[in-house]
Amino acid sequence: MITLKGDTIYLRALEPEDLEFIHTIENDETIWEISNTIAPYSKYVIKKYLEQAHKDIFEVKQLRLVISSYKDEPLGMIDLFDFDFKNSRAGVGILVKEENDRGKGYGYEALKLLVNYSFTHLGLHQLYCNISEENEASMRLFKSHDFKKVGLKKEWIQVNGSYKNEYLFQLIND
Repeated sequence: MITLKGDTIYLRALEPEDLEFIHTIENDETIWEISNTIAPYSKYVIKKYLEQAHKDIFEVKQLRLVISSYKDEPLGMIDLFDFDFKNSRAGVGILVKEENDRGKGYGYEALKLLVNYSFTHLGLHQLYCNISEENEASMRLFKSHDFKKVGLKKEWIQVNGSYKNEYLFQLIND
């Protein structure tokens, strides 16, 4: 049975009630580096995005899920992006919003659920992620799920006028 429920969290679809939560995340300049954001999002734009969030991954090439506690508190988000049906792959992005919620296993469990869903339900052959070379917590997280570091993209992302290297990690479904 395919499930998106774990021991401490579950993954759920976006709801209209997530407007404030997503608005806060998307407008947090401290994470713009990992989301490739360069300008704030209005509530109007996010509301329009939420109105389209029900669309199928095969149509929009993305699946964004909320990482939720069993008290129905949103803790973060996990995404499949650049979904490529022909080549059977997708990118993965994950964020636990509050710093004091990080390191508690929520991201670990969310990634485990998403990997299982991607390989068993979507039939993907591989997942990949891009991680800044200084983001050791994310590298540990993805390595703990057997993602392998396969490349270094030199001076790949620009942050505050300087360039940073980024690693490419892959997980191939054998």
